Amino acid sequence: MITADLIVANTAELVTCDPALGEGALGVIPGGALAAAEGRIVWVGSESRLVHEVVLAGNGRHLDAYGRVALPGFVDSHTHAVFAGSREQEYALRARGASYQEIATAGGGILSTVAATRAASVDELVALARPRLAAALAHGTTTMEIKSGYGLTPADELKMLEAIGRLGVTQPVEVHANFCGAHEVPPEYKGRADAYVDAVVKEMLPAVKRQGIARYVDVFCEEGVFSVAQARRVLTAGAEHGLRAKFHADEFVTLGGAELAAEVGALSADHLLKARPEGVMRMKDAGVTAALLPGTAFFLGLPYAPARTFLATGVRVALASDFNPGSSMGLNLQLTMTMAVSQMKMSPEEALLGVTLHGAHAMGLEAAVGSLAPGKQCDLVLADVPNWRYLSYFYGVNHVSRVIKRGRLVHER
Repeated sequence: MITADLIVANTAELVTCDPALGEGALGVIPGGALAAAEGRIVWVGSESRLVHEVVLAGNGRHLDAYGRVALPGFVDSHTHAVFAGSREQEYALRARGASYQEIATAGGGILSTVAATRAASVDELVALARPRLAAALAHGTTTMEIKSGYGLTPADELKMLEAIGRLGVTQPVEVHANFCGAHEVPPEYKGRADAYVDAVVKEMLPAVKRQGIARYVDVFCEEGVFSVAQARRVLTAGAEHGLRAKFHADEFVTLGGAELAAEVGALSADHLLKARPEGVMRMKDAGVTAALLPGTAFFLGLPYAPARTFLATGVRVALASDFNPGSSMGLNLQLTMTMAVSQMKMSPEEALLGVTLHGAHAMGLEAAVGSLAPGKQCDLVLADVPNWRYLSYFYGVNHVSRVIKRGRLVHER
């Protein structure tokens, strides 16, 4: 008998996202149950086997799912959830036809958030971000990447990373920091992008390593921001400081970001609206995950990434929110799945894997989260739907009723 301190039973379906554990690509177990001990899964299977194989410790908890669907906690592998200020006025400008680049040229865009974030303290940044993470948790997100990149000075980038680090220990969502000092060329370096890259490589990255909070390194590889050569410098230097590459690539213009991701062995290349299929094929061969962000295309009114073309190469496709104040002001990964299915023609199975196991791959966390398999963290969502397909099919509402993180109930509606 296996001893557990948490049992989740009476589900309509247990969606493991591990085909070895159940039916189909998602490893679905009808009437499935799950057991965990000390925050990790120790058993999954049919409830009919539960009483014969698992015993609940005296101080353990038996959680009745009341016929709901149990799924892995969602993994949001690309967010900018720490920032100050707001940009709702840009939303109206875009509705009148202004482009993202035109807004930035007029003094809006990333640099307006930079000004507000520089003026905020660490405590203020934490206070602003905490309700955002609570909203994400309520919608099923249990693991999240958060980028810096709105400071663009050594002190302000470290301040942002400190805020991200504090969030990781003061609220339930598991947080991993990405140093994105090369998010934009700051005003004081206008017209001197190479000099700013020097500062990122020679000043910021060593300080980031000493601080010890960031896990990843990012760069906005885009026309008018950082070239492929400049991005290569940042990502290579980041690797020398122990940071894995996860970066913005080929969003507005085809620059070769997908090829660069393959070259440097990145965990993921993100956006990819303008990526070449041959570049995505190189990513697949190098084991790089393609992280697609349909909320950004939706919010900006842009064409969506050609997900089916990418999937035909065999590349692993993750989905993420890209939550940020300028181009994707949304945290609901259930809605992200709907966009992926209806607009990018991904199957519902592909979309769900995109916000669970494939999202975990995009963060290098696939051994710990993203599926409900023995040995992994007990990160679990209970959804008030008749079957898992309703998550993307019945859109515009929050289906999540309970969220468990590391075996502990952290949200209940």
